[in-house]
Amino acid sequence: MTSVPETAAAIPPSRELAVAVHDLRELDLLAARLAAALPRPAFIAIHGDLGAGKTTFVKAVAAAAGIDPAEVVSPTFGLVHEHASREISILHADMYRLHAPDDLWEIGWHDAVVRATWVFVEWPERIAAALPADRLDVTIKIDAPTARTFVFQAHGPRHDTVLDALRAAA
Repeated sequence: MTSVPETAAAIPPSRELAVAVHDLRELDLLAARLAAALPRPAFIAIHGDLGAGKTTFVKAVAAAAGIDPAEVVSPTFGLVHEHASREISILHADMYRLHAPDDLWEIGWHDAVVRATWVFVEWPERIAAALPADRLDVTIKIDAPTARTFVFQAHGPRHDTVLDALRAAA
């Protein structure tokens, strides 16, 4: 797996936050806090191994935003799924099968991103050169069968406020 353009060592502590989540109840609480703090629009790049819970994380945020989580499924084969509530539209994408950022044109990526309130991208390292500078990186680390550590890294001032809100809510 390739790394994201900015290494964790280069990120000031105020622009990074780690949150331990022990079960789905705690994930739902974290997702609700995140949904309340995300700017509109927002771009979230989700990193993690297979089975880390990337889609489960997006389901939880979607539910917190009023979207039926049963509608949120892995976009591995469709590549891009769009979901909407009355107030929020979510673009959920899985870039695992893409080979390069140039492949984004073929899937209508740029038009879809413009329509979305929030963009969640799984396997963003596949399109690293196309990631916006202003975004929130979320790395999900597997600690145990139901426990995860979510590491949030803000890239850009709009997403710094998200970390401040998550810290205040903890």
